[in-house]
Amino acid sequence: MATETTEFDYVIVGAGSAGCVMANRLSADPSVSVCLIEAGKEDKSLLVKMPAGVGALLKKPNPQNWFFWTEPQKHLNDRKLYWPRGKGWGGSSSINGMIYIRGHARDYDQWRQMGLTGWGYDDVLPYFKKSESYAEGDDEYHGREGPLGVTNSRMDDPIYGQFVGAGAAAGYPTTDDFNGEQQEGMGPYQRTIADGERFSAARAYLRPIAGKRDNLAILSTGLVTKILVEDKRATGVEAVSGKGREKRIVKARREVIVCAGAVQSPQLLLLSGIGDPEELKKHGIDVAYASPQVGKNLQDHLDVVVAHEMTQKLSAHSKQAGLKKIVVALDFLARRKGAGTDNFLQAGAFLKSREGLDRPDIQLHLVNAIMIEHGFQEVKKDGFTVHACQLRPESRGEIGLHSADPFAPPRIDPNYLDSEEDKRVMRESVRIIRSICRQGALDSMRGPEIVPGDAVESDADIDGYVRETAETIYHPVGTVRMGADDDSPLDSDLKMRGMRGLRVVDASVMPTLIGGNTNAPVIMIAEKIADQMRERQRAVA
Repeated sequence: MATETTEFDYVIVGAGSAGCVMANRLSADPSVSVCLIEAGKEDKSLLVKMPAGVGALLKKPNPQNWFFWTEPQKHLNDRKLYWPRGKGWGGSSSINGMIYIRGHARDYDQWRQMGLTGWGYDDVLPYFKKSESYAEGDDEYHGREGPLGVTNSRMDDPIYGQFVGAGAAAGYPTTDDFNGEQQEGMGPYQRTIADGERFSAARAYLRPIAGKRDNLAILSTGLVTKILVEDKRATGVEAVSGKGREKRIVKARREVIVCAGAVQSPQLLLLSGIGDPEELKKHGIDVAYASPQVGKNLQDHLDVVVAHEMTQKLSAHSKQAGLKKIVVALDFLARRKGAGTDNFLQAGAFLKSREGLDRPDIQLHLVNAIMIEHGFQEVKKDGFTVHACQLRPESRGEIGLHSADPFAPPRIDPNYLDSEEDKRVMRESVRIIRSICRQGALDSMRGPEIVPGDAVESDADIDGYVRETAETIYHPVGTVRMGADDDSPLDSDLKMRGMRGLRVVDASVMPTLIGGNTNAPVIMIAEKIADQMRERQRAVA
């Protein structure tokens, strides 16, 4: 069978958050042609649409989840950690916890201070606002005309208000908008939930245009196996699709734009011979272009939990136990009402682990359920869980290859807790959660502490608990970083340094982790680059 070859101006690899934005914004110009290639299917699953379905998407193998695992982590008792990653339209925005957080303004000013002109907070804020459809918008910090539905948490279960009150009683500040003037404090989350449904990047950017623009082709269930390179120029991609793994070549007249995420973007570059020559040599891959830092600089938010039983039947467990699951599903399908419209994660906090910091270094997520080990540990009782993650870890890991087989999973080594400071912050996180949970404001709801348990009290005990139980909270970044230095794989326009026709746009480009959940920043990054590309197209025309 002959290999099919097609040609477009732009070829976008991956229909995750960034890929959906790029496909929408670039194809808005009818004079250019765009091909979006995605390994997974359209996100039609009820579990994706229904916010309460997030637990099942995370803990059970399904078509929306790559279900990756890390290498054994030497500072976490040699455990292999589970890393869910989104597959299909919307990518991880179709399986994430739907928390809308931009990070701290200082995070972006730090990028600018690193030499990344155009990436300061004042530069990126307009793109956060451009992407956002927020009912309370049209002010200094928020927009209401964008495609991405964002709403305030309802705070409709008493545990959320009591948690914020307990934090205030413990001496921590409060804030009503983590994305506004003041991030630090206890408060309600904004969420990518609107009209009772998950608002993934696919729903916001891709589904409204799919099949409606003649210049946009969407190739689903097509795994890109290689970027084609000729004389340091990306000329297209090789993809396979179907059960027979039919091969096809998709040529790019202008650019290949890789939007496969912090795990699979570096994997694809390496498979294509773009990366560290030593790594490529191990797997018998010819060097197309040497870029030794591809796959390096991996950063992620490590998470530790404190969970309590709840004395009242007001958690997700009682709302969905037994036959109630059927009622919840029917109520969602018929009216987009009820428990199915909730992610059970409506409040949290951004706090400092010590004095002298210029911004919070700990984030708390309050879950109105017992959520331990991604939900793999099923505890059939009412309770609440407080998750804490270190926002700016010093430890650095890497993404590599297990083999030259593009169907093999990537090698993921986050190298968690390689820094003593990281260990200190995680230990302090447990103490901060306990200082909040033991306040009188939670007396009417708080039952016994399930984990870590009363026996875990000393520094050594807490450190041991962290080593035995800490998990990812799903925010890997940095593996194809942009930078002003010659060693960085990308320049500030997210173009592959030293190559032509190749750009990377997703969480992998972040030089450092931002202080919060990463979905909103990825959408911002794609909005900014797409706008920049279109401006330059107009200038040339």
